[in-house]
Amino acid sequence: MKARHLFITVAAVSILVSCIKNPGNEQQSLAEISKQELATALNERDQLLSLVKEVSKGLDEIKQLESIMSIAASKPGESTTNNARILADITSLKEKIKQRKAKLAELEDNLQESTINNKELKETINAIRKQMDSQIEEIEYLKHQLISANEQIGLLNHTVDSLNATVSEVSDERDAARQTSAKLENELNICYYMVATKSELKKHNIIESGFLRKTKLMNGNFDKASFEVSDKRMLTHLPLNSTKIKILTNHPATSFEVIEENGEKVIKITNPDLFWSLTTYLVVQID
Repeated sequence: MKARHLFITVAAVSILVSCIKNPGNEQQSLAEISKQELATALNERDQLLSLVKEVSKGLDEIKQLESIMSIAASKPGESTTNNARILADITSLKEKIKQRKAKLAELEDNLQESTINNKELKETINAIRKQMDSQIEEIEYLKHQLISANEQIGLLNHTVDSLNATVSEVSDERDAARQTSAKLENELNICYYMVATKSELKKHNIIESGFLRKTKLMNGNFDKASFEVSDKRMLTHLPLNSTKIKILTNHPATSFEVIEENGEKVIKITNPDLFWSLTTYLVVQID
């Protein structure tokens, strides 16, 4: 592309100079050209050369955009900001080229009546126009690439958001399941115990007894609020604050032992699962 630009520049210069020095088919001499016509011709030449330089600048700007897009592609974390800036640069550059094309068209109209107008000059103008058309096509291609990249990024972001939402939903469900499981486990490990004298147990309808009648543990209408609430997993050591005790509820003998500490009885539960396997209540009578 640089070689083509150089050719256009050299061709434009040589054609314009030759048009002034050698009038060609029109057989005009330099002496026949008025000062005003000469000034106009030189001005038109300068405008055309200026356009050639701007077309060359456009090539450099496009290459710079390509380089920026390549760097932006290597930094996906900054793509949203970079792509917006690049798209603005593409739009600006495309507008510049359109303005150059309009300037070329205006210059071409002026050159129709110019003393330096000839076939070679028209070919040079056409070459410049094609060069600018090619630049617009390349810019449109870069814009298409950028839009496609943005769409791909948007799709990936949507996928990531969906995955994050799914992960969040699954995490919430997992946490809810854990909470439900923990709550259920805690409920399953609730146990009740009461350590009291015979009269207190009778008062709360825990036992019934009478004259010459064996003490009987009530199974139905007793005062549940009078029991202490505990956790089977935590209740492994229960001081009874008495030297004489009687365990009224049924618990496997191998699941616990009664020991003495500081002269008082203590129930030491050695196998909680087995101990509470028959009942979740523990009733101990002390006297």
